[in-house]
Order: sequence, then structure tokens, then C-alpha cells
Amino acid sequence: MSEKVVIALGGNALLRAGEKGTLEEQLKHVDETAIHFLNMIKEGYSIAVTHGNGPQVGNILLQNEYSKDKIPSMPLDVCGAMSQGFIGYMLQRLTFNEIQKGSHDIKVVTLLTQVLVDKNDNAFKNPSKPVGPYYTKEQSEKLAKENNWTMMEQIGKGYRRCVPSPEPIGIVEEFSIKKLFEDNVIVIACGGGGIPVIKHENNMLEGVEAVIDKDRTACVLAKTIKADVLMILTDVEKAYINFHKPNQEALHNITITEAKKYLAEDQFGKGSMGPKVEAAIRFVEMGGKKSIITSLEKALEALNGKTGTIITKD
Repeated sequence: MSEKVVIALGGNALLRAGEKGTLEEQLKHVDETAIHFLNMIKEGYSIAVTHGNGPQVGNILLQNEYSKDKIPSMPLDVCGAMSQGFIGYMLQRLTFNEIQKGSHDIKVVTLLTQVLVDKNDNAFKNPSKPVGPYYTKEQSEKLAKENNWTMMEQIGKGYRRCVPSPEPIGIVEEFSIKKLFEDNVIVIACGGGGIPVIKHENNMLEGVEAVIDKDRTACVLAKTIKADVLMILTDVEKAYINFHKPNQEALHNITITEAKKYLAEDQFGKGSMGPKVEAAIRFVEMGGKKSIITSLEKALEALNGKTGTIITKD
């Protein structure tokens, strides 16, 4: 029986540092990604895909900012939905093309996904996730007053809007995702952590101004389809301890106890590798077989146990 794998792609996997963000640049990276997807499927793995959206939604917010005097700006949940459609379309089309090249009988679909959060989550009282463009101090103060925004200074770069990052507690389209996956469809879902929504007492949904951590939502997605493996793809082959020090050490096979110990020692960057390790631990504690952190290029090798940082039960 094939292993079921949730692949969590970083938004930077589709748009690299230093690039302008043209469609051509992003399509090139997506095509490379699609080839790796197909290689995994050929090896017998069943995959579902989620992805980050940081660079892309940042650009959408910047476009909103530049055009706000002529076109009404959209709220953050709508911008997240835009990025889901944009990135999902690229992944879906180029994965379809790779499937056609090999004459495989595989289907692929992107599902616009709403993710439930608790309206009483403490994150709404303490916005912590920077989004959108950088502003000067004067602009920042004006926007904070006009829009009731929380602004955060990032040393040397300027000020950015900060939004809540609540915990994902469920996927609205859970039934559809499970049904598609059970029918051997490659499902691209929960992009950018999902469109954050709250549910009212009458069961009506409302979008909220927030950003859900993509890797945390990947855990919920993995639990939804009863995945064996959560694979978090980033820009390094393995996680490291003592990173950039003379005694730097790459981690290959570790237990959740070891991973928690390294987290407690602040071995992983809080805004980079730390959240990935936390999500990897969470998935295994939820009953998953293993979590893997590696690069896209090494994904298949890592699935076969040859590389990557692999986190398992004690």
C-alpha cells in the first residue's frame, strides 16, 4: 500500500530571493516542482499539496497600496484567496502538462480552501505576523491611526503592518478534499495557510484579517486525509544545529524528544526553521508516521530515507 504524503511547499519555492516576480520566473520554478511531484507518484506515493504565499500575497497587497486611489483595496482574506487561485493555477496547469507528457492517468485539482479559526483566539489581541509593503515612520503612524492597524518596525527596512496569526482548527472543505484524495486526485489545497474564516452561532462564515501559518495548516490537512508523512520543503537539504558555527551539524534521523530539546535550546530560527520543526513535531504527535524537512530537489531521496531531516516517534 502506497504511503500518503502531504507536501508543504514554501512560497519562496515559487519565487526566489532577488527575482522580480515575473510570471515567467515563477512558471519556471513551478515546472521544476511538477516534475518532482510526478517522480514521487511514479515511486508509488500518493500526494496532496499545500503551499506558502508570502511573496505573492505581499505583491498583491503592494498592488492594492499603489492603486487604492483608483480601485478599492481588498481585505486580507480576499487577497489570500487571490493568491490561492494564482499559485494553484500555476501548480495545477504545469502538473497537468507533466502528466500528459508521460501519458499517465492522473488527475489534479486546486481547491479554494477556507480554514476555520477561533474568533476568541488570543492572536487577535496580539497581532504578530508582518505582511505587505514597508512604510516610513510617518506613513506608519498615519496608517495606524486611519485604519487601526498594528505596525511593527523591522530594523533597517522600515515599518510593516502586523496581523493576527491564529491557530487553524478545521478545514471547511474537508469532505471534498478527502473525497478527491480517496479518488487518487492530486489535491492542491489550503494555500497560504488557508483563507481564515470564523463561524458564527448560526453557522455562517465570515472572513477575517489574519494569516494562518502554512505549516500548521499542513498538519491539519495531513490529519484530514490520514497522511503517513508530512513533508515540509524549504531551501536546505536538512535542518542544522549550531547553524553557521564551527560545530555545525546536519540532522538526519531524530526523535520528537530530540527535536523538542533542540527547539528549547533555540537551535532553529524563530522565523525560519523553528516553525517548520514545530509543525513536524506536531504531526508526529497527532499520529503521523514521520515528518520530513528537506529541499525540493532532495524530496524523493528523503522520502526513501536517504537524506533530509526525518522526525519520528521516540
